[in-house]
Amino acid sequence: MSVPSVISVLDDDPYVRAAINNLLKSRGYNVHTFASAHEFLASADSHGTSCVIADVQMPVTSGIDLLTQMRAQGSATPFILITAFPDESVRVRAHKAGATCFLDKPFNASDLMKCLEVALAAGDESTQ
Repeated sequence: MSVPSVISVLDDDPYVRAAINNLLKSRGYNVHTFASAHEFLASADSHGTSCVIADVQMPVTSGIDLLTQMRAQGSATPFILITAFPDESVRVRAHKAGATCFLDKPFNASDLMKCLEVALAAGDESTQ
């Protein structure tokens, strides 16, 4: 029996956090939610997460800034970035920073699950 992946969800909107949390838990994932990048980085969960799903536009530290910071520290944790304000230049920055996937809000549950499958597969490859 395999251990479920730990997914960290970061969004300053509590309703978005709850919706993603409920979806992922219903699919068998262990989910940890955070209202900010600072809250995530201050937790022990930041080192044991299998994938981060983060909002691009959060106060203080954006999802892209968090991704950049974690990559600079040597983390290969897969990132899925989500945003309510899609912009091609932000999408390009996200992919250049190393995001596995970039989704515009609102997104379909199936789109998020496809991105998560890709991200977790990429994470498995980086640990081999």
